[in-house]
Amino acid sequence: MLPLIGRILLAHIFVLAGVNKLFSVGQTQHYMALFNMPPILIWPTILLEIGCGVALILGWYTRTNALLLAIFTLVAGIIFHYQPGNDIQMILLMKNICIVGGLILLLQTGAGDYSLDNRLPADLR
Repeated sequence: MLPLIGRILLAHIFVLAGVNKLFSVGQTQHYMALFNMPPILIWPTILLEIGCGVALILGWYTRTNALLLAIFTLVAGIIFHYQPGNDIQMILLMKNICIVGGLILLLQTGAGDYSLDNRLPADLR
């Protein structure tokens, strides 16, 4: 049961962030543009955050989704939060790095007993 709780706690930040972006597309695109990110990237970002987040909660292709989210979280953290003169942004970067650590643990251990992955053949988990 603990892996399920851990997956929910780890994934909810992605689902909530994706839903928030979905309801504030223009504002988020403007924020992204401040960092020279193309506004069109909002859509794959929303899809990744909500899709992979829900998949983690369900324990569906957990390792693949954990890897995708780990890469995304590290890259996004560096792009948006690496500001050495700004303590708050550096704390947010460290938060992203901690999330990546949790995702790496999921990548190693898999989803646990309460997951859709348990219905897959062992070589696909």
